[in-house]
Amino acid sequence: MEGKKTPLYDTHVKYGGSIVDFGGFLLPVQYEAGIKKEHMAVRTECGLFDVSHMGEILVQGEKALEFLNHVLTNDYTDLKDGCARYSPMCNENGGTVDDLIVYKKADNDYFVVVNAANTEKDFQWMVDHKIDGVELSNASAEWGQLALQGPNSEKVLAKVAKPEAIPAGYYTCVFDTEMQGIPCMISRTGYTGEDGFEIYMPADRAVDAWELLMDAGQEYGILPCGLGARDTLRMEAAMPLYGHEMNDEISPKVAGLGFAVKMDKPEFIGKEAIEAATPLKQRRVGLKVTGRGILREECDVYRDGKKVGVTTSGTFLPYLKGSYAMAIVEAADREIGAACQVEVRGRMIDAEMVKLPFYKREK
Repeated sequence: MEGKKTPLYDTHVKYGGSIVDFGGFLLPVQYEAGIKKEHMAVRTECGLFDVSHMGEILVQGEKALEFLNHVLTNDYTDLKDGCARYSPMCNENGGTVDDLIVYKKADNDYFVVVNAANTEKDFQWMVDHKIDGVELSNASAEWGQLALQGPNSEKVLAKVAKPEAIPAGYYTCVFDTEMQGIPCMISRTGYTGEDGFEIYMPADRAVDAWELLMDAGQEYGILPCGLGARDTLRMEAAMPLYGHEMNDEISPKVAGLGFAVKMDKPEFIGKEAIEAATPLKQRRVGLKVTGRGILREECDVYRDGKKVGVTTSGTFLPYLKGSYAMAIVEAADREIGAACQVEVRGRMIDAEMVKLPFYKREK
């Protein structure tokens, strides 16, 4: 199998991971426990994911803030040191180049994490729109990244890191810290709908960090988790996935990300196109199967015999014990509680339009 290997490739094989090609990277889709058990471990105890394939871009210089506010739809003006903020990045037509997280280390010093398959595209997009006073560097090869997720994740982290190394609030981070001598940056972020942490370390220390956390998590029910559980977890939490709920042609507002599109900013790439597309003709919605069958992506959605949209992601969700999908549908036909049908391989499956997210943890 051809593909890039993360620093943890041999570790995944050792732990019984089933390796697949994901966006050009060789990663485990699941381990011996299987997707359902991995999913439930994150919902009830904790799980550990290798997300070293994600891209890291450094944005530095006296005009770094001005640059970020130009290329991203969210507003970073009031972002404090040690805090993070999510944003889509749009093209001139209002479509989505990618969605990403910006971590602020200090004034003029930002750490940007992008989707793995889009790293080169995103970096080139930033270079093409760079302004004077900004330095950009693609540091992806230098970093390993682990996601420790679930209600027990803080207990696990507390066994290997000092209290001051553990970010207290959601979307906060601690730079230049360590876990038992392993240098790292720790953020309280994730892609599962649970409390958890994303931990960045030099690529050559990723295996050490993995083993350290797996050992520390044994008493807290930790399981190694693969791409399969990562997808079902983000689906339950209704977190959009690039290439599904958004792409170069789907705007963040259609994808339900209006909270991260600050139209009161003076300008950003794509603002005029997004303004021109208001009110929205299409919107994201949740679908819950009321009949029998599993929904998948790219299935047509009907109401009263009329096609009103298409599914963007769909699967069986282990915690909710049901089949669900997200879809982009005509705004005029988007009605919570309305019955609809989804065509899967020529067969109509009965469903209902429901609010997102499907799952929200109790805080």
